[in-house]
Parts: sequence; C-alpha cells; structure tokens
Amino acid sequence: MKLAVALVGLSLAVMVVMIYQAVRQELNLRNLKTRMVENSAEVKRKEEAIVELKVKIQDLKTTLTGVHTKMDELKVKKVEVEKSSQELDKYLQTCNTEKADVEKKKTDVGEAVNKVKADHEEAKRKAEEEIQGLKQQILDRDKAICAFADTTKEEAR
Repeated sequence: MKLAVALVGLSLAVMVVMIYQAVRQELNLRNLKTRMVENSAEVKRKEEAIVELKVKIQDLKTTLTGVHTKMDELKVKKVEVEKSSQELDKYLQTCNTEKADVEKKKTDVGEAVNKVKADHEEAKRKAEEEIQGLKQQILDRDKAICAFADTTKEEAR
C-alpha cells in the first residue's frame, strides 16, 4: 500500500506540475495573444501612417511637377525677355546712332544755311555798293552832260 500511496502522491505531484505548466503556458499564450493584438494594431497604425505619407509624397510630387513646369515656363520667358531686351538695346543703339547722324546733318545744314545767308548778305551788300556806284556814275555822267548841253533846247532838259 505504501506503493499505492506513493504512486498516488507521485501522480498527484505530476498532475500538479502538469496543471502548473498548463496554466503557465495558458498565461503565456494569453500574453502572446494580447501582444499580438497590440502589435497588429500598431502595425495597422504604422501602415496607415505609411499610406498617408505615400499620399503626401504623391501630392508633393504632383506639386513639384507643377512647380517644375512653371519654372521651365519662367526660364523660357526669361530667355525671351533677355532676347527682347537685347533686341531693344540694339534698336535703341541704332536709333541713337541715327539720331546723332540726323543731329549732325541738321547742324551741317544749319551751318550751310547760315553760310548761304552770309554769302547772300555779302552779295547783296556788294550789289548795293555796285548799284550805288552805278547810280553815282549815272549822276556824274548826267551832270557832265548837263554841263555841256544847251539848256535852251527841249531835248537837253
């Protein structure tokens, strides 16, 4: 009987150890399940955050594409403005050169007109002097003729 009691005691001890191990494993499984649920929730949150970031990145890429397009357009406009500015500078320089030429021609024409006026005045003065000289000669000749002419005749008067 001792053997039976020992066997029952031993079986009870083995059963207690097995129950203890089963409870411990059950608690471990419950902990693992809880951690797994928490981890899956955290993974879900992180996946949602990643999806949001992907959407934001896509939006930024779209915005960046628009910005690049605008930058390209602005670069083209800048090149066009620079070309236009250079053309206007050339045109302005040409106009200034033409203006200077016209001013020079105007000055030359003015000088020529003044010279012609001066020559005309000089010629006029000389002509008047010649006319006065000729008038004087005519008067002197008339006086000389009158001195010799007979005043009694009608022709001489």
